[in-house]
Amino acid sequence: MDLNSLIRDVENFPKEGILFKDITPLLLDAKGLQESIDKMAEEVQDVDFDIVIGPESRGFIFGVPLAYKLQKGFVPVRKPGKLPYKTIGQSYDLEYGSNTIEMHIDAIKPGQKVIIVDDLLATGGTTKAIVDLIEKLGGEVVKIVYLIELEGLNGREILKGQNIVSLLKY
Repeated sequence: MDLNSLIRDVENFPKEGILFKDITPLLLDAKGLQESIDKMAEEVQDVDFDIVIGPESRGFIFGVPLAYKLQKGFVPVRKPGKLPYKTIGQSYDLEYGSNTIEMHIDAIKPGQKVIIVDDLLATGGTTKAIVDLIEKLGGEVVKIVYLIELEGLNGREILKGQNIVSLLKY
């Protein structure tokens, strides 16, 4: 199946000059969604890890079914004020602004190995902030899996030294 055919380009979203890669057609296609999760699972089948981490909201879409399929736990990373327990936070820059993310202070135990799953690698700011949070809690990122990578934004540069795979590259 050609997953590329299920990604829609939306010009000038969320602001002028941005070409947004819309994954909703892929999410609507049962076989496309299943194949994307299966391919992500194949990418981590030989990786020793304990937990899947995904940022809201699209990291949830791919991270939770991947965790379920691989019989691992899932840690949500959210915007400030969205998690009910004590949190640790990290600010970061986006390709079109800045933000802060949080996770529960007890989400990662020292020594745990984690994978990060998200829909898109752009500038790498969100993922770098997640890596920083994981490391502050004593965890180790062993692999990062994306559905899409926007190669022209050089997100891998900020994530040097990380084991990164993307199913689709633009």
